[in-house]
Amino acid sequence: GFPCARPGKWYRHHPVGNAAISAPTAHAAPTPSRRLSLAAIAAGLALAALWLILFRHLSNEWSTNEQYSYGWFVPFFAAFLFWLRWEDRPPRADGAPISNRASSFFLLTSTFLLFFLLPLRLFEVGNPDWRPLGWAHAGIVVALTLLFIWTIGGRRWVWHFAFPVAFILVAVPWISPIEAPLVQGLMRVVALVATEALGVFGIPAQLEGSLIRVSTGLVGVNEACSGVRSLQTSLMIGLLFGELKRLSVPRRLALLGGALAIALGANFARAFTLVWISATQNPEAANSWHDSLGYSIVGLVFIGSMALAALLGKAEGRGQKAQGSGGHEEGTGAGSDGSGEARATLSKHPGGKAQLPAPTSPTSSFFLLPSPIFLLPIAWIIAIELGTEAWYRSSERDLIARESWTVRWPESAPGFRQIDIDEAVQRTLRYDAGRQVVWTGDSRVAEASLVPGGHNLAPRFVLFFFRWEPGTSTILRARAHRPDVCLPNVGWRQIADHGVRSYPVGGGLSLPFRHFSFIREMQGQRPMFAHSFFCIREDKVQPEAAEAQADLVEGEVGGWMRGDRMRVVREGLRNPGQQVMQFVVITPEDAGPATAEAEFRQQVPKLIATGVDGGKVTAAEL
Repeated sequence: GFPCARPGKWYRHHPVGNAAISAPTAHAAPTPSRRLSLAAIAAGLALAALWLILFRHLSNEWSTNEQYSYGWFVPFFAAFLFWLRWEDRPPRADGAPISNRASSFFLLTSTFLLFFLLPLRLFEVGNPDWRPLGWAHAGIVVALTLLFIWTIGGRRWVWHFAFPVAFILVAVPWISPIEAPLVQGLMRVVALVATEALGVFGIPAQLEGSLIRVSTGLVGVNEACSGVRSLQTSLMIGLLFGELKRLSVPRRLALLGGALAIALGANFARAFTLVWISATQNPEAANSWHDSLGYSIVGLVFIGSMALAALLGKAEGRGQKAQGSGGHEEGTGAGSDGSGEARATLSKHPGGKAQLPAPTSPTSSFFLLPSPIFLLPIAWIIAIELGTEAWYRSSERDLIARESWTVRWPESAPGFRQIDIDEAVQRTLRYDAGRQVVWTGDSRVAEASLVPGGHNLAPRFVLFFFRWEPGTSTILRARAHRPDVCLPNVGWRQIADHGVRSYPVGGGLSLPFRHFSFIREMQGQRPMFAHSFFCIREDKVQPEAAEAQADLVEGEVGGWMRGDRMRVVREGLRNPGQQVMQFVVITPEDAGPATAEAEFRQQVPKLIATGVDGGKVTAAEL
């Protein structure tokens, strides 16, 4: 065979006859200029900035949503896969001519993508939890990275590095129109399978939607038990091992299907185990196993996918070995012909020694396109970040900090207990800290709500508190969490809106609360009445709103429509830090708004602590 002579590396001896190859001195590899080095550094910095900005945006979801917590590992996996691909990269297309059409395509595409980053970043800062933006951002970064790779190594490099570059897409949160139906469908399927399996083992169970009624009560199959979390993790693990083993496309698909099957099967087993424990023992015992069984699924998917990838890799290796042995003799003959051609290409050196033909000089640039082109992206990215920050700060420069306060939990009250917040509510609100508690007790509300017949049923007091730290979520999350939105979704009907009143809470501070009345009527049961007092406050407000007591409380119901999200960007509204408090009095008979208000006026100074640092509440404190 004929060894490949690379620029800058020549061989003095060659096993072709007795000819020796002399090392010429007239063809030394050119030294890159300082200008070209600066252009390469600028291009590298631009790419690094693009990826870091994308990671920072996606990390909000990775931190707040346990379903996507695996996303923290994906950048490291992607970097490792890229390094492995770099080790066996194909040769660069040095000196290959670039057509005018290709140059124009690169310039127009990259310019459009970079320009689109400006409105995208404006929307991301105002709506950091809007998932379509994450997909658009990741798509732009992946496309720009592949375009950059094309300018270095050509089309072959793009195909070679496409997988590790696009691997980040497995960590981008799914959009709600896809995720929500999948979660709901998996919940129903898991509940159905668990119910049928219990029947096989002689345990009576009745399916009611995504709930399973057993002898100890109702057992719910929630989002965590639906299997979507293990489904997404198995997708990432299957793609990772398929790339590590460099499997063919059919075998990668088989590995991916196997990983998904392992995840779904393990999750069905987990749901059955939890329901079986609830039916044979009690729901509290099942809760103690909930998280440990969930982590076991991830470990099982990892080990199972690794074993399946090893089996598929061995099968593919045997197939390639058999194919290679069948064509060995033919390859040997070709090699002999190649040696003959190599001998014919040797020329005699004036000193009597044969030498290889002079190599072509490598291209003068590290890139296939002019280097100054790559000096512009880093400047544009910096301008985007500075411009976006300036836009929102221009609306925030006059903000005034409000008085700080938080909730003082009545843990010594009769019947005090904490209520677990439903995972659907957690996923919707995406708060940084939150708690829901309930307690009972005799009060003036109880005296005014005597049940006919002489039975006095003590009222229930329910207290909600949620906290959003600055910048972690859109301001629309807190503004849309209101009693007139949430309570009707769980069966309560609003019967009155008594407006906003200011209530003294101590320390010279008064807070505005909006008072609503609701009724809940269920067939065959006594109707229940509820009086809800709701307050939402931001850490900082505009000067004209600093003295307003009813600002956000008496506003209209917010939402997550496109118009609301555009308004946030247009007005430069970034989350300055928000918190919501809701106090609900539930009674079997309507005590009347005046009595409920008098009860709340007496309770609220005991429930609020003023002077807390910034109003911040940690998860440990809740």
